[in-house]
Amino acid sequence: MDRDAIRRRTPAVLAVLITSVLLVLVAPAGAEAASSPCPGRKVRTVSFSTGSVHVYKSNGTVCAFTLQKNPGTRKTMSVSVQARGHHPRRLEGSRTRRIGPIDVYAGHRCVLVKGSVGRGSGSSGWILC
Repeated sequence: MDRDAIRRRTPAVLAVLITSVLLVLVAPAGAEAASSPCPGRKVRTVSFSTGSVHVYKSNGTVCAFTLQKNPGTRKTMSVSVQARGHHPRRLEGSRTRRIGPIDVYAGHRCVLVKGSVGRGSGSSGWILC
């Protein structure tokens, strides 16, 4: 190869290298953001003997899911979210790790979140008022 050919290819090779390095640096941040099934910021965690309920809020929408404390065994689980003045939205079933997410548009209303795993259960009381 002559020097002119090398000079023409150098910017293209450099651009590919820079792009690949940037993708490697950005990929872990995207993986962390995908760790929660709910959008928004975490506002509360209600812990109880057999698990916990995680509550997130984004633009007036409240999202919650229940996690089992010791995942792997199939147990009856439930999660419920209720905006004040409305009926609760409830999701229940037999799962091995997590149930949910379930979301409710609450606006600026208070919210009641409940969850259970097996015989243990927890409730937040009225929050986000």
